Amino acid sequence: MSSKFDHKKVMPRYSAIAIIMTIFAIAVVGKALYIMTAKHDYWMKVAERQKKDSVTVKPNRGNILSCTGQLMASSLPEFKVFMDFKALKDAENDSLWDAKQDSIYLCLHQIFPNLSESDFKKHLTEGRAKMSRHWPVYPKRVDYNTFTEIKNIPVFRLKPYQSGFHWEEYNARTRTYGSLAGRTIGAMYGAKDTARFGLELSYDSILRGTNGIVHRRKVRNKFLDITDTPPIDGADIVTTIDVSIQDLAERSLIDELKEINANVGVAIVMDVPTGDIKAIVNMEKCFDGEYREIHNHAVSDLLEPGSVFKPASILVALDDGVVDTTYHVETGGGIWPMYGREMKDHNWRKGGYGMLTLAQTLWYSSNIGVSRIIDDHYRNNPEKFVKGIYRTGLHDDLKIPLAGATPARIRMPHRNKNGQYDNWAKTSLPWMSIGYETQVPPISTLTFYNTIANNGKMMRPRFVSKVMKNGETIMEFPPEVMRQQIAKEKSIKELQTILEQVVSVGLGKKAGSPNFKVAGKTGTAQISKGAGGYKSGGTSYLISFAGYFPADAPRYSCIVCIQKSGLPASGGTMCGKVFHQISEGIMAQSLKVDVKDARDSASVFVPDVKAGNILAANYVLSHLGIKTNANWSGSYADGNPIWGKAERVGNHSIKLIREKQYGKTIVPDITGMGARDAIYNMESRGIKTQIIGRGKVVKQSLVPGTVIKKGAVCSIVLE
Repeated sequence: MSSKFDHKKVMPRYSAIAIIMTIFAIAVVGKALYIMTAKHDYWMKVAERQKKDSVTVKPNRGNILSCTGQLMASSLPEFKVFMDFKALKDAENDSLWDAKQDSIYLCLHQIFPNLSESDFKKHLTEGRAKMSRHWPVYPKRVDYNTFTEIKNIPVFRLKPYQSGFHWEEYNARTRTYGSLAGRTIGAMYGAKDTARFGLELSYDSILRGTNGIVHRRKVRNKFLDITDTPPIDGADIVTTIDVSIQDLAERSLIDELKEINANVGVAIVMDVPTGDIKAIVNMEKCFDGEYREIHNHAVSDLLEPGSVFKPASILVALDDGVVDTTYHVETGGGIWPMYGREMKDHNWRKGGYGMLTLAQTLWYSSNIGVSRIIDDHYRNNPEKFVKGIYRTGLHDDLKIPLAGATPARIRMPHRNKNGQYDNWAKTSLPWMSIGYETQVPPISTLTFYNTIANNGKMMRPRFVSKVMKNGETIMEFPPEVMRQQIAKEKSIKELQTILEQVVSVGLGKKAGSPNFKVAGKTGTAQISKGAGGYKSGGTSYLISFAGYFPADAPRYSCIVCIQKSGLPASGGTMCGKVFHQISEGIMAQSLKVDVKDARDSASVFVPDVKAGNILAANYVLSHLGIKTNANWSGSYADGNPIWGKAERVGNHSIKLIREKQYGKTIVPDITGMGARDAIYNMESRGIKTQIIGRGKVVKQSLVPGTVIKKGAVCSIVLE
């Protein structure tokens, strides 16, 4: 049987195919070898263009919290939104834009009332005509809530490659309570990830976190991120600041600064047993007449403290045993010659005080009395006196964790080879004893008074108590004792008694309270103008009051310092008034009453609830056992407020009503709110606030629902 396979015809065809395949394979291998050798450098450069190495990924910056866990500074996302009109056209969605453009312009106008529909139409039409790939929808950054609203606009809600809508995300550092404790909390440099001052700068290494590193490789015209080192988010720091005390101190100080037209004001509140700084206020009058935190005067101002220094001088004399509480000193008619200069008491025009007891020299703040006591007993050995002052801790470096903080400068007498003083005059000792010829920042003075209140144990001022990460404490900063005992217990007790009498019978009466005992000392000092002395260009004064309360069981110490030009200038009257308001407010806030014990079983206890953060109101009411109608998600501990008002329902419960909020560019209605919520709502929108009175907001100068103008200021009346 003959084969149908014709070898003569088929084999040449297979051979041809094999030869062609072999030639093709040789060509491929040859080309590959050519690329690998001759073209190696060229193709390596091409590959490099398709990847980006070592791209830095920023971590989330840690939060700054108050002592009760409230957010004081945090990083919140902000967005800039853009349109890629070429992508819109490539996706063949031009017709969709044409159909929906009126709705787009209307929605944008509703979100940003400061621009009209025609403004948006003109702006976006221009970008579309240019086929821009990165045309800003709105010129400024927007917050997350506004960004979410924009993403729900027709067309924008499509995927980016279909709509062309895209965005850039930024981390914006915001202070929840606006300017409250602003100089202490600190700030960042604009868009840069760099701290400027305050705790933001001091604890930057903890808050910042660690950058991550990714490689970005281009695949099919898209960059893919390949993580090499993930970013490590920053930790949170818990400060010792109490928001309610800070707010109270700030409002009390500003009210007095405005009343007396002062230039600078400082108020610090410290916890006696721990040294925790509960409030620190630094106010400075600006060119527009408003008071703002510009510099941290509390820790950096090196000024002669004046009469608040006198208790330290008397303590040294008591502790050295050169005087006791029965000691008397003659002050004459209010003027006493001292080494060619005149020492004067404040009442010299009225005939002076005459003979005074040791205690009375502080009651009435007698310059002559204190300076004569110190000069009589230390003129031949001034080094001993200054060493005694050093023992009180006034000269110690407190190591305050704030940029610009400076320790006190108290000069030690120095003798030359001939045994003569080369930095000391005969007048140095008497004038130093009453608070001149020294430079002491307010926080150092307060630390001394806090030490007296703490029975002689000196605590370092503490600003941060711990560091937290993911809700867990990773580092603690416990209270730190600087000096176990600055003087004998007997000397401390004697000075405590005298300081209490300064307030009860002396010049510090304005700082006192009918509800609890207060101890402290007034101070009034002329401010030296350097080489110009004390009287060139008009006289300026540093007035102050430093003390603690309750005097019989000290819990808080406080100092109030005010710098003003001209008379009248009285530390007892002006600063004592601020001290009184702060101490009264703190003690009222800290009263702890068991509601069950206080409640009359025959009546129903339903408190008056202000408008504002109803999430916080619900938290308090639930702990009081009062029924509410809470029907929302969220927790007070989350720190995200829900705004609304409260209505009493009969005598048994309270109805909390959630209200629609105005956008960030609209003036909110804050009627019925307390001061804290009102300030937050205004200043979070960039509106400066001026508060008059206390209680609930009954009137606001800016009309609710109107567009916020740049630099807007709103006066708020509370009753």
